[in-house]
Amino acid sequence: MNFTKEQVISFVAGARNEARIASEKFFQEKLNGQDQFACGFAWVTVFEKGNTKLGRALKEAGFEKSYNGGLKLWNPSGMYVQNVDTLEAGAQAAAQYLEQTMGIKAYADSKLD
Repeated sequence: MNFTKEQVISFVAGARNEARIASEKFFQEKLNGQDQFACGFAWVTVFEKGNTKLGRALKEAGFEKSYNGGLKLWNPSGMYVQNVDTLEAGAQAAAQYLEQTMGIKAYADSKLD
């Protein structure tokens, strides 16, 4: 996995785009476009150290240090909704995209508010 900074930024942008598509689809199809039910947060975690070449590129692309280890990308869909399932759908899509394009293990995670 020897990517340039520009490639990593492009991959993360693609992951954000996939997250947005998945979240929008879930929100419209499952919730009928209404922000309802359980509230919470979702993010993607990659267990990469922040001081490696890849880690620095991920941080430049929007990841930040996770206090549970690795790096996290908070709310990859960028949707401003409270429904945790909508945000989770986006995080799962982003993690899957990163795994497929970059070959790194990425985890979707969430918590209720």
